[in-house]
Amino acid sequence: MSTPLPSAAMAPIPVLPFAELAPRYDVILCDVWGVLHNGADAFAAASDALTRARAAGGTVILVSNAPRPNADVGIILDRFGVPRAAYDAIVTSGDVTTGLLRQGGIGKVWHLGPERDLGIYRDAGVELVAMEACERVVCTGLFDDTTETPDSYRDTLAAMHTRGLTMICANPDIVVERGGELIWCAGALAEAYQQIGGAAIWCGKPHRPIYEAAFAKAAELRGAAVEPSRFLAIGDALRTDLAGALGVGIDCLFIAGGIHAGELGLERSGTIDPRALARLIEDGPGRPVAAAPQLVW
Repeated sequence: MSTPLPSAAMAPIPVLPFAELAPRYDVILCDVWGVLHNGADAFAAASDALTRARAAGGTVILVSNAPRPNADVGIILDRFGVPRAAYDAIVTSGDVTTGLLRQGGIGKVWHLGPERDLGIYRDAGVELVAMEACERVVCTGLFDDTTETPDSYRDTLAAMHTRGLTMICANPDIVVERGGELIWCAGALAEAYQQIGGAAIWCGKPHRPIYEAAFAKAAELRGAAVEPSRFLAIGDALRTDLAGALGVGIDCLFIAGGIHAGELGLERSGTIDPRALARLIEDGPGRPVAAAPQLVW
């Protein structure tokens, strides 16, 4: 008796151009790192695709796990050459973190991460102190993601756990691609902290608060609430982008040429192997509505 094929293999995921998908939706929630740029180079075709979707009447909101205010992310995108015409608004995990700090009655915070992320405290109403004096830890990443790994923080995490501190993770990504290299992110530290029994609060994708912020921004921009069926998420990470979209009941276009490109053989061929895609999705959080090697019109 033959072994049944995996469900993903029995119903292949369609590989579709964005031009075919975009007219079905009113609002696009698009990932940034991995879709619009790779940390070193911007993808002009992706910006063009979003610009065309907006010109056809769609609303584009960039939803990023960047642990920075949305205005700071906009400046970074300007430097990459991503045109403002490609999007209507930006919602970040940094925004969600700032909101959490502002409403949570937290006075003293230890910042675990690089200085470039300090902007999330501008309107948070907290005092930055040493770890020994803090009430919460806010993790935006590794202090030096070019040389350190999560294992570099074994003693730090143990000390936090001894004090019973809760970590607020301002970037749930485990890794991102930077110019072809995979770089550790705050999510890796939060995951390691939970593995030793520490408590963590997650502020970005795939968790609901960042999507609720995006839904509210979409309603503001379009003048009325938008039905979930009229949203399309775009992203390259199964763990954050696809899982987050499915978790709030919206469709997702999976960009295969991002963080999972190596697993799918795209770095060699430039095309999606249907069997490799089926295997990857079978082990993931669910099925995207479609896939594409890159975001292009």
